[in-house]
Amino acid sequence: MKPLLIVITGPTGSGKTSLAIDMAERIGCDIISADSRQIYRHLPIGTAAPTPEQKARVRHHFVDMLELDRYYSAAQFETDVMAMLPGLMQRDGCAVMCGGSMMYVDAVVHGIDELPTISDAIRTKALDIYTSGGIEAIRERLRQLDPDYYAEVDLCNHKRLVHAVEICMQSGVPYSTLRTGQVKERPFDVLKVSVDYSRDELFGRINARVDTMIAMGLEDEARSVYHLRHLNSLNTVGYKEMFQYFDGSMDRDTAIARIAKNTRVYAKKQLTWLKRDPSVCYLDPDRSLDQLSMLISQRLP
Repeated sequence: MKPLLIVITGPTGSGKTSLAIDMAERIGCDIISADSRQIYRHLPIGTAAPTPEQKARVRHHFVDMLELDRYYSAAQFETDVMAMLPGLMQRDGCAVMCGGSMMYVDAVVHGIDELPTISDAIRTKALDIYTSGGIEAIRERLRQLDPDYYAEVDLCNHKRLVHAVEICMQSGVPYSTLRTGQVKERPFDVLKVSVDYSRDELFGRINARVDTMIAMGLEDEARSVYHLRHLNSLNTVGYKEMFQYFDGSMDRDTAIARIAKNTRVYAKKQLTWLKRDPSVCYLDPDRSLDQLSMLISQRLP
């Protein structure tokens, strides 16, 4: 039998971290974080990163490892994780990957297309198109460079627009010509699970989490990185709203309410992504650890 990669994914606020730690502790393996923001330092509250106590229970990889000005991508994550997994799986026979950054999860499970490494100069140039001209400017540049991808991309998702323009400019060819969509063969089996809270329960958990983050000091954490607000690593829910409060464009109560609202919107996008994946096994929130243990026992010798 092949080694097993246990993927615990799902929307924010669904209890992925706790389940992953309990499971990894039970079977004696490490955790690979698939979270595109927890990988950065200085953001433990706003990213709901594993606490020092949790990291003491189980060894975590790809958490709190990069400075905020470092560029990182799903493609780099695929490369780094695929280099690490053989050693972990030879030692333990399995590994747990936990996170809700769906592109990171897919990069490891399915692989992603080989794309050029974006130079700092190209990244700055593409970002400047967006920052100086707004979303209409980056849309128009993408339409000129790659009309095929322009016809299918979410035109409201500025991150994807900027990324596509970067690739077009770096490679000199349309981004759409580089996207093969081919699934790579992996030397391991995958068990992918998500804790299945109802929409109302999930949103209640998200609202409570935001309140907890505020009580833990999210505002002070955001102030400590406010001078770096132009960085892509801080272009994320929780910090964007606090920066608007610091700028005076909204009051504190509105900023906190907006954090909760935007987190719920993000969770909806994660749920939509999951629905497209028939391989996901959904767990009862009240029995998730036992259900996952049973699924793993069926897949491991």
